[in-house]
Amino acid sequence: MTAQHKVLVVEDEQVIRTALRRLLERHEYQVSEAGSVKEALEQLGDKQFDIVISDLRLPGAPGTDLIKATRTPVLIMTSYSSLRSAIDSMKMGAVDYIPKPFEHEEMLQAVARIIKENADRQPAAKSHEPPPEPPVPGMIGSCPQMMELFRRIRKVAQTNSTVLINGESGTGKELVARAIHRLSDRHESEMISVNCAAIPENLIESELFGHEKGAFTGATANRTGLVEAASGSTLFLDEIGELPLEAQARLLRVLQESEIRKVGSVQSRKVDVRLVVATHRDLKQLVIDGEFREDLYYRINVMALLLPPLKERGNDILELADAILVRTCKRLKSPMLRFTEEATQAISTYPWPGNVRELENAIERAVVLAENEDIGTELLAIDLSGSKRAIRSLLERTIDASDTGDEGDAAEELSLEDYFQKFVLEHQDQMNETQLAKKLGISRKCLWERRQRFGLPRKKKQA
Repeated sequence: MTAQHKVLVVEDEQVIRTALRRLLERHEYQVSEAGSVKEALEQLGDKQFDIVISDLRLPGAPGTDLIKATRTPVLIMTSYSSLRSAIDSMKMGAVDYIPKPFEHEEMLQAVARIIKENADRQPAAKSHEPPPEPPVPGMIGSCPQMMELFRRIRKVAQTNSTVLINGESGTGKELVARAIHRLSDRHESEMISVNCAAIPENLIESELFGHEKGAFTGATANRTGLVEAASGSTLFLDEIGELPLEAQARLLRVLQESEIRKVGSVQSRKVDVRLVVATHRDLKQLVIDGEFREDLYYRINVMALLLPPLKERGNDILELADAILVRTCKRLKSPMLRFTEEATQAISTYPWPGNVRELENAIERAVVLAENEDIGTELLAIDLSGSKRAIRSLLERTIDASDTGDEGDAAEELSLEDYFQKFVLEHQDQMNETQLAKKLGISRKCLWERRQRFGLPRKKKQA
């Protein structure tokens, strides 16, 4: 029988500490507890541990004080609105951080991964390794969809395969392309980015592939196209679904033969280009409609990456909001501002149809208009009325007409949070978690997080 891995849990809240100990012990970890950094240091002096799980905020001293005090890997727990502190703890040497409240499976996976990685590094323990870097450069996220995306980015970056990035407008497709380029062996050359929807149709072939002098009216000199300019580097074609069919044929030749022919030229020349493309449209449907070449579609669909919409990314919304706020304050040379609790609630509740781009615009507007250090809901100008109406209509459809009375007027006074709690409590006996989440228009993880936030017990399964 293999020896149990030893875990030290450092948490000042008894309920959380006990719950975490029981979770780990159910999965055959040997757990010790401490309520402060001082108590933890005493335990670390007496025993050897495989991992320390510590809350960031502790009485007397922060959990980050344990990082330099021990060579045992430290996993920091932090509240969902403390991204800056989490990043600081990573810079100080924390092996990772996990937001609270956390999924049980998420915690167990993190603990198992950290223990395994630390064991694999033991032969080279004498060499001081730098603190861990973010999953991929320039991107933030810790939800399961983004972690899977990061893994795929790191894998595909080491190849020359063509990549197709799918996602709604404003989700950050260009950031994915830049991350792939920066992690590739082409990173020393500048990536060339082209928005196919922003170039007039009659000029796009010339822009991409270049032209010879006299090739058409106005071509007064030879021109090098962007495909040739990207030789030896990465070419990112955003909104490739807008590319005209004639330009699609030329691009297919680049992919098949690794060569281009300028407009008006009879000679071809070789190019070495790594192609990354993106679209928010359904290319398969465009192929069916005859608006996109089928042979080109299969050429670019070698490795497909899907960017989830912001509303499906759980606590990533608050991480992103904090990071964007810091960046915006620095760019606009504003004093550092902070979100009020109401603003944080609104940010996590709003569906963000414009995704990260809409979030950035809302925060920039708030920073410009702010008159003190607090950013409230009114400065973000988030319209929650649509969400309220959606949940209200669900409630109204399920309330018996004989029992309504004046509830219609009372409903007007309820906040969005009240609607959520009322709907869940009234329907959790008839619906499972998946059905509840679907009716509310949120993910299962988001439903779980809001249950935690509002203290709503989950329906017990009948034995």
